[in-house]
Amino acid sequence: MKSLGRVLRGEGALDRSSFAGYGVAFSVLKQALDIALATMVFKRAGVAFNYWFPLGRWVALGSLTPHDYTFLLAMVAVAVPFIWIGVCLTLARLRDAALPAWLVLFFFLPFLNVLFFVFLCCTPTAQSPAGHAASRFGPSPRSERLLDRLIPSSGAGSAFAGALLTLAAGGLLALFSINVLSLYGWGLFTGIPFAMGFISVLTYGYHAPRTLRSCLGVACLSPALLGLAMLAYAMEGLICLLMAAPLALLLAALGGMLAHSLQNWRHTPAATPAIMGLVLLALPLGMTLERRAAPDPPVFEVTTSVEVDAPPEAVWPNVVAFAQLPPPRELLFRAGVAYPVRAEITGSGPGAVRRCVFSTGAFIEPIQVWDAPRLLKFSVEQNPAPLEEWTPYERVTPPHLRGFLVSQGGQFHLVPLSGGRTLLAGTTWYRHTMWPAAYWRLWSDHIIHEIHLRVLNYIAARSEAR
Repeated sequence: MKSLGRVLRGEGALDRSSFAGYGVAFSVLKQALDIALATMVFKRAGVAFNYWFPLGRWVALGSLTPHDYTFLLAMVAVAVPFIWIGVCLTLARLRDAALPAWLVLFFFLPFLNVLFFVFLCCTPTAQSPAGHAASRFGPSPRSERLLDRLIPSSGAGSAFAGALLTLAAGGLLALFSINVLSLYGWGLFTGIPFAMGFISVLTYGYHAPRTLRSCLGVACLSPALLGLAMLAYAMEGLICLLMAAPLALLLAALGGMLAHSLQNWRHTPAATPAIMGLVLLALPLGMTLERRAAPDPPVFEVTTSVEVDAPPEAVWPNVVAFAQLPPPRELLFRAGVAYPVRAEITGSGPGAVRRCVFSTGAFIEPIQVWDAPRLLKFSVEQNPAPLEEWTPYERVTPPHLRGFLVSQGGQFHLVPLSGGRTLLAGTTWYRHTMWPAAYWRLWSDHIIHEIHLRVLNYIAARSEAR
């Protein structure tokens, strides 16, 4: 406890066993406090608190109730001291391993912080100035290590070995996440790229230190090869791989930077097999836990508006239904993203059924509000596929094309303006079950905004022509 007091004052160091013990103990205590506070005080479900979606859904600050505010403030108040403890423990472990203090930033990255914790639990104490290792791994004759014989000593050879190892491991983990767990989550899009970059650079620098520039190149090579393999084996199409590429390459680069930072102290690579093995074992375990604890996907809202040089009475008929739209010119739709073709309606008033035909199928939209010529609001009972993948094969059908991007409903709102003009606003409410949700929302919001513009501009042109 005396050692812990020094650590919490920003002093001292922690070996890996003490760090692991304190880390697990404080994590269990934190989860117990969260559950007790949520269930006993605020009468909420007794599950682990999710700081990314604390209410289990996406909620704008302006729509929070006083009870929600009180709950969130209480949970943040409980979290602050544990954040301080976590940072102090991490810094103490980094000092013991003679690693750069900036690596404490990984403590704040969701999912990666679990891998970082495993890494720190495996990392031995740094060599003492007197030359005696405090690690239980201890230096061993290089001839006794299997990796010395398997990893080539040349730069190109070790880079190839790292890419081959991570390609195989990353491919198996991706299959486990997609085909076994049906999960497009943090583990797939952040954990796997980070681990691939980390392990490939750890392999690349096994025999000799490498430059940061070359390490980043090796780190980014691994997920790029995995993407090509998924395309070649009909696991994914080109469009989705390109969407995932920025996040995957960024995380792989972060993993490579972490492995590169080890070169300053890792003159003996005895711990490398254990670190690699535990990181690769932590990933499927983390993905399994993520699958069991996944929150309900948040509901997102996208609104797009245009001004129409026609009164609402002239615009309304084109909102309810519209004829065949011209072929798309936008690169996004020509690349395979689903786009609207026409809209048909059966009946009128609430209860009528609108059928909005897209290039991949039809949305079935029962009318909820029919307030001519001001508001047409509908739910969505059936969703077509969000895109047609680019692929060297006739067709690929990855699981995310079925139910991973779902429209919940939509509306057209017509607001009269001066001079006989109309402000026409289209809104879509939708969910997707791909994480990190904020990253994938950048793509989905943009796609829905372009779909809105295609429809609204056509309605405006037809209304103004009349």
